[in-house]
Amino acid sequence: MFESTLEAIRKYDTVIIHRHTNPDGDALGSQIGLYELIRDNFPDKKVYKVGDRTVRYAFMAGSEMDEIPDEVYQGALAFVLDSAAANLVNDTRYALAEKTVRIDHHLYCETFTDIEIVDPSFESCAGMIAFFAKEQGLMVSKAAAAAIFTGMVTDSGRFRYDSTSARTFALAAFLMEHGVVPTDIYLDLYSEDLSRLKLRSHFVEKIRVYKNTNVAYIYTTKQELDELGITDSFSISRGMVNVMADLKGIDIWINFTEDGEKVLVELRSSKYNINPVAVKYGGGGHKKASGADVADYDMALQMLEDLTKVTE
Repeated sequence: MFESTLEAIRKYDTVIIHRHTNPDGDALGSQIGLYELIRDNFPDKKVYKVGDRTVRYAFMAGSEMDEIPDEVYQGALAFVLDSAAANLVNDTRYALAEKTVRIDHHLYCETFTDIEIVDPSFESCAGMIAFFAKEQGLMVSKAAAAAIFTGMVTDSGRFRYDSTSARTFALAAFLMEHGVVPTDIYLDLYSEDLSRLKLRSHFVEKIRVYKNTNVAYIYTTKQELDELGITDSFSISRGMVNVMADLKGIDIWINFTEDGEKVLVELRSSKYNINPVAVKYGGGGHKKASGADVADYDMALQMLEDLTKVTE
């Protein structure tokens, strides 16, 4: 599966690793993990990881990004990880590289690199990186294993989502054999300070059920974010969507968060394929976890109507 990937790494002296903007644990875990794998197995190569910075996952070793000039891309190999479409990649300079490779586990949207390895059967992009390391017999350091494990555990919902498979657990065990201690990772990943817990309770109070259906949603205005002193709307969009998870009688839940002239949308389901609705509104992702943007509150209501039809 990854023979062409390893061949490309061997060929190029400079490797630059990209991922999607507003990184989650999987985007960072796969990026840092691949970075460490290449450095460990090919110490003579120059390896860089680029992209926007994160607050939520700043605890991850290696989350600091490199700042490099355009000239570094000349004659280089560039990876794009965990990105279903070109417009999601944080730093578009990957296109300046001599050779490009994409590794992704989202539903296929488009081809935009030279080598495309897209497999939605994996629970995470980090899981694909773990498979790459195991399949190709690479040396795996504790640093690489910890980053990859973090990506796997976050995108699988701590191994709860139905994308989790026997292969997921086998790869997790493989990483534990290389030094990962899950409880150490969980301590940083899931601990919350009191202010964050109180903020979550605020959004729990905002949950609404749409027209007595099995669809729940939260809608947050820009004015409300300002009153809460929140400047990072994405952290609320992605970070608060799952306060609606595990509600009895709710099969689909959506978080709408105003962000300037658009509304960020996170869609989730425990039962239905909501991806076509996300795609209809210019988004994408997975069958049961997708994202999109809509123009305003009226379009948000239209999306809710479309989602109720999914359950019919």
